[in-house]
Amino acid sequence: MWTKMPIFAGLMLTLNELAFDFGGRYLYRDVNWQIKPGERIGLVGQNGTGKSTLLRIMTGEYQPTEGSVSKAKDCTIGFLNQDLLSFESDESIYHVALQAFDRALVLQSEIDAIMERLEFDHSEEVLNLLGNKQEEFEALDGYNIQFKTEEILEGLGFKTSDLQRPLSEFSGGWRMRVMLAKLLLQNPKLLLLDEPTNHLDLPSIEWIEEYLQTFEGCVIIVSHDRYFLDRMVTKIVEVANKKVYQYTGNYSKYLELKVERDELQQRAFENQQQFIKQQERLIDRFKAKASKATMAQSRVKMLEKIERIEEVVNDESVMNLKFRVRQQPGKVITTLKHIHKQYNEQVIFDDANAQILRGDKIALIGANGKGKSTLLRIIDKSEPIESGEVEYGHNIEKTFYAQHQLESLNINNEILEELVQMGSPKLENELRTILGCFLFSGDDVYKKIKVLSGGEKARVALAKALVKEANFLLLDEPTNHLDIQSMNILIQALQQFEGTFITVSHDRFFISHVANKIWWIEDGQVKEYLGPYDEWKYFMQQREKAGITAEKKNAPAKQVAPKSPDPVMNGNAGEKQKKQLQKQLDEIERSLEELKSRKTGIETSLSEETDTGRIGTLSEQYKELETSIERKNKEFETIFEQLLSL
Repeated sequence: MWTKMPIFAGLMLTLNELAFDFGGRYLYRDVNWQIKPGERIGLVGQNGTGKSTLLRIMTGEYQPTEGSVSKAKDCTIGFLNQDLLSFESDESIYHVALQAFDRALVLQSEIDAIMERLEFDHSEEVLNLLGNKQEEFEALDGYNIQFKTEEILEGLGFKTSDLQRPLSEFSGGWRMRVMLAKLLLQNPKLLLLDEPTNHLDLPSIEWIEEYLQTFEGCVIIVSHDRYFLDRMVTKIVEVANKKVYQYTGNYSKYLELKVERDELQQRAFENQQQFIKQQERLIDRFKAKASKATMAQSRVKMLEKIERIEEVVNDESVMNLKFRVRQQPGKVITTLKHIHKQYNEQVIFDDANAQILRGDKIALIGANGKGKSTLLRIIDKSEPIESGEVEYGHNIEKTFYAQHQLESLNINNEILEELVQMGSPKLENELRTILGCFLFSGDDVYKKIKVLSGGEKARVALAKALVKEANFLLLDEPTNHLDIQSMNILIQALQQFEGTFITVSHDRFFISHVANKIWWIEDGQVKEYLGPYDEWKYFMQQREKAGITAEKKNAPAKQVAPKSPDPVMNGNAGEKQKKQLQKQLDEIERSLEELKSRKTGIETSLSEETDTGRIGTLSEQYKELETSIERKNKEFETIFEQLLSL
């Protein structure tokens, strides 16, 4: 039962003793949840636990089997869900988003009609009517709706020139952005977001994070993006065991607290299982004896009524399998030379150069439309280019994974059969072990591909890519459709992968855990940062602060001599200064490594030492080392800033 009625002060929405039966199976039983204004909540849980269903119950789309939902009178709800992908319209995306201001648009039309009437009717009645309409229009901030609409659409990645294009011209992902823009413009009191980052690129994700930080209403987010949850939420609500469990803090804090709860639940499960086995032994022993039959029957009924405690399922599955390569390649995997690529008048790459070396784990990141997937296809040699050359090194065996390859799965095959038919030399038990790592255990391996969800199909396709034992992987958005548990498995697989890979992804948690190099596309060139994502992010922030122009932002994979900012300064002198600064950085890094090694040695000694005098001496040495390390880090930052300015 869904009711719109006053609820306790300070509450927006309340779930009261809620239960929901779906296809003969209860998703929730006796759920109680009070949602307060201003809360930022992450709704998490394994696939199939009913997170999206719970959001639909809140909106009134689904009715609970038992219990009720109470909503405050002034609580307006906005719901972003994946069904909006199918929304069709030939209107421009600007006009679709503008529909968020339906009352203001009606008023605007009425005001225009009254203005026309005033040309021949100057009566006081018409003037008063116009004044009333304009007053209401101004109260709705109607004079700013066009500016707001353009601002939000452009913030979500649309160009100004896109705003008048029909919605029907855009792909599903871009349509979802229009629906998100419309929802944000409606400014509801309670915002429900179901996988909002699925179809956003990195700049758009960062923009929506900044926007939601200033959003005054309550937000409930279902997401598999751990970075997004960590930045956006202050409370986690987990759906598990037909209940909801609430944790204060972001996703990382939730993981810490969940360990404690899981330990308690597992002990309770084990104790209950022991009790059940004892009762079953008594029943088996006495059910045949007439004098004890009544007692045995009463225990049978007791066991039937007992509420079973669920065994803990660990989301942080550990993979005990290495994905090896069939043969080791040479040092150079592939080289791009003077690549030129354009679509009509739009130049994507202009004399671009890059090289991938054995052992590189590259994340190719950036905004949509910059050419990331195009670059993967160029490396794969499946995308034609206007000029340039793609050269492979020695013994290269590559595999290309992309979302469209899910369609190439034979839907009539069983999962195990799909892997067997690809001609892998592995035995069936080895393939079953691999599928187990991708969460297909027991009889699951005999499921038909056609009954699998999008995430399950993605796991099958990823397993196929790794089973091939190629030494070079090209992965285009491999984390799409994966839940957090599946994401953890993919991260472990790539961390243990013995070959080389390049991946396009917008998931920052994934990138930060698998990549040792960052590539991005800028000014028609492939730019490279030799380090992990967090370091690259810091580097880009420092570069932005320094106000460096696009031409001088960072040395691309194609090495080009930098132009001096001062026309009087000799170019050779500038290069010499850069080399000197780089040499100093290298020396400081070596010193830091030595200091940190000595610090680790002292930590080991302190843990083993029992003599108090010796402990005192080691403690003093430890403090001195910490001071030296801090001083060296400051020196590094100072020289790094100088190098950055060049």
